[in-house]
Amino acid sequence: MTLSNLMRGSLAALMMITLAACGSTKKQTPVAQPQMQQQQYVQPQPQMTPQGYYPQQTQVQAQTTDLYRLGSGDEIRLTVFGEESMTGNYKVDGAGMISLPLVGNVQAGNLTVAELQMRIAQHLSQGFLLNPRVSVQVMNYRPFFILGEVNRPNQYPYVEGMKVINAVAVAGGYTYRANERSMTIVRGNDPTRSKQPADPTTIVMPGDTIEIQERFF
Repeated sequence: MTLSNLMRGSLAALMMITLAACGSTKKQTPVAQPQMQQQQYVQPQPQMTPQGYYPQQTQVQAQTTDLYRLGSGDEIRLTVFGEESMTGNYKVDGAGMISLPLVGNVQAGNLTVAELQMRIAQHLSQGFLLNPRVSVQVMNYRPFFILGEVNRPNQYPYVEGMKVINAVAVAGGYTYRANERSMTIVRGNDPTRSKQPADPTTIVMPGDTIEIQERFF
């Protein structure tokens, strides 16, 4: 074999190897990276479930001051702007009345604070004051009552936002006979005085009567 033939053979072999390598090389296609979808946060809306005549504790403060109806034993603070002699604390009596200077007896029982403000302003505008400005706020609420299987059944001062479990604690806790899942409540503003089922989370209002039932062994 001559040198020229040997060189031609080597060159041909080199070209075949190069073509084979080129044929086996594949074009790399970039892989798209998955994009994370951002989830939009939706704030849950509070659910209001009635307990008796009153909404749940999410709006207890507003309900007490705006929708609560006054009753015997409540003490209010009356402010008549520009009339110091009429400004002071007044207690709702057993008939649901308050006694005011100049005006006399005014019906307060079964009225909201806003309704009582309007009523007093109407009385004062009838020959006493021109365009009277009146403000009423509750200073002390009438007590609540708790009976049945608690250690100290009695009446106790009401505290805004109170639940049945708080009332039980104030009354010394459950007795050993108490059925902690069986209790009733009579609403202070219910003229029928009907017993409604309750549980430890039920909201208590001024004048309510709670009764804890006895369990049977």
